[in-house]
Amino acid sequence: MKLGLWRKKQNPKLKTSQIEKPSFPVPSFSNRATVAVPTPPPYIHFTPLSHSFSLDEPQLEKPRQRVEMDNTAKTPNGERRQITIKLWPPSENTRLMLVERMTNNLSTPTIFTRKYGSLGQPEAAKYAKQIEESAFCSANQHYEQEPDGDGSSAVQLYARECSKLILEVLKGGAKLEEKEALKSEVESAPRETFFDISKGQRAFIEADEAQVLLNPLKEPGNSYTKICFSNRSFGLGAANVAGPILASIKNQLKEVDLSDFVAGRPEAEALDVMNIFSEALEGSHLKYLNISDNALGEKGVRAFAKLLRSQTSLEELYLMNDGISKEAAQAVCELVPSTEVLKVLHFHNNMTGDEGAIAISEILKRCPLLEDFRCSSTRVGSEGGIALTEALAQCRILKKLDLRDNMFGVEAGLKLSEALKKHENLTEIYLSYLNLEDDGAVAIANTLKESAPSLAVLEMAGNDITAEAAPSLAACIASKKSLVKLNLSENDLKDDGAIQISKAFGEGQDQLKEVDVSQNSLTTTARKLAQALVHLPGFKLLNVNGNFISEEDIDELRSIFKECQEKLGPLDENDPEGNDFDDKEDGDEDEGSQDELEEKLKKLDVNQEN
Repeated sequence: MKLGLWRKKQNPKLKTSQIEKPSFPVPSFSNRATVAVPTPPPYIHFTPLSHSFSLDEPQLEKPRQRVEMDNTAKTPNGERRQITIKLWPPSENTRLMLVERMTNNLSTPTIFTRKYGSLGQPEAAKYAKQIEESAFCSANQHYEQEPDGDGSSAVQLYARECSKLILEVLKGGAKLEEKEALKSEVESAPRETFFDISKGQRAFIEADEAQVLLNPLKEPGNSYTKICFSNRSFGLGAANVAGPILASIKNQLKEVDLSDFVAGRPEAEALDVMNIFSEALEGSHLKYLNISDNALGEKGVRAFAKLLRSQTSLEELYLMNDGISKEAAQAVCELVPSTEVLKVLHFHNNMTGDEGAIAISEILKRCPLLEDFRCSSTRVGSEGGIALTEALAQCRILKKLDLRDNMFGVEAGLKLSEALKKHENLTEIYLSYLNLEDDGAVAIANTLKESAPSLAVLEMAGNDITAEAAPSLAACIASKKSLVKLNLSENDLKDDGAIQISKAFGEGQDQLKEVDVSQNSLTTTARKLAQALVHLPGFKLLNVNGNFISEEDIDELRSIFKECQEKLGPLDENDPEGNDFDDKEDGDEDEGSQDELEEKLKKLDVNQEN
């Protein structure tokens, strides 16, 4: 059994690996590819094969260098795997060498020192170090925003910043106050706190690659408080490299993202990797922990036992898409004893079921400060839904609640309406696809009308809500002056219900931006909704697709939004004939069955004699 499948991303048999070699400025290339290395900006030159920078006088642009390399490496089992080499960040040795070069250029005769004057060796060394730190900080911030993440533009920016600051120091001449101002500016530059290796293509990480990737974490005095190892699959060798490094900095870490970090590994190896990381981080004081997308199951949860048990300050915990079964949920309840300051708890897309939901409800009872709870797509039925909603009554400051795509039913919906009476701080509530029906929807709408004054998002799609529940929904909507998004799609409101809802969009709904009433068997009333919404100052999108709107009414809708067509969603899935596609298919099937039966009866020869 393998843990952590790529899940909708890439082939789990992917054999490529990505390794950052920060000091080697060669872009990503294919096998035996020949690539051109861009000519660096004036003054600072990055010499690819010597791994060093040089500061020279201006020169004519030289022809681009061409570097030919073999970009494959052998794995422990002898297979060859492609290696992608990154340009950023530079190694510590490269940075020290650049400081030395800049020191020489600030203190020895060059065209610029002859023009502006040179510095003494101690002063030059001091400014060279400050210049490098400032340039590195600017380039690293730029690198974080690179879509491709290869670091090529960061290297160029690094060189330009160094050149610019060197000239600024030299042009300052003997004006000490200007140099001190520059020193203050450089020293005040923020130090990097976020270490992220998740950029680029997915890749398996082995020991040698981990040594290079994680090298910045070994630098003395680093300020990293947040790490993200997502999108990299750690083997046992890589984990043995990462373990001591993480243990050495665990006391400074506040946020750790280990989501999707053992994908494609055999179960035994993946569990060993989890154990190594768990032991390395045991005793840290984390505020944020994400171990989603690892197909943990109960074994995986228990592999993180040392880490989970040691956390006393955790504010955010993410266990999404982790195969959290009944047993795994019970393990989480057992291994996360300290939840007094927990603010965010997410269990999205698991196979928790009713018994697992009961275990999760025990965690909720210990979370008085919980603000954001997500338990969507977890196969929870009525029994588990009731347990969750009753436990949620203890979470009095809840702001965001997401229970979508479960099988609660009416009874759990009624229990939820009672719990919501105590949630005055709710700003977002997602209750789609819960089988609430009219009774559950009415009870919840009536409760929300009297509570949650700052509600901004209300979603109740796919709950078999009919026109009978529309008056209660309309009254609730009208009372929410902070409402930004309303989703009532995939219900059965029809025209009578839509008319009631349209009356709710009036004075005081200035914050409303999005309304979705698609797939509700609407006909002419779509115009009523459009007329009520089009003049709201902040409105952005009306979705009435998938209804029974005629061509004439579609033209009328477009006319209403003629000055702002972008506010009207697509209309290509409407059926102008007013037929329900599902009903039509059922009817065709029944008709075919009837015709077949009649044909057989015609051919039937009834013999009354025995």
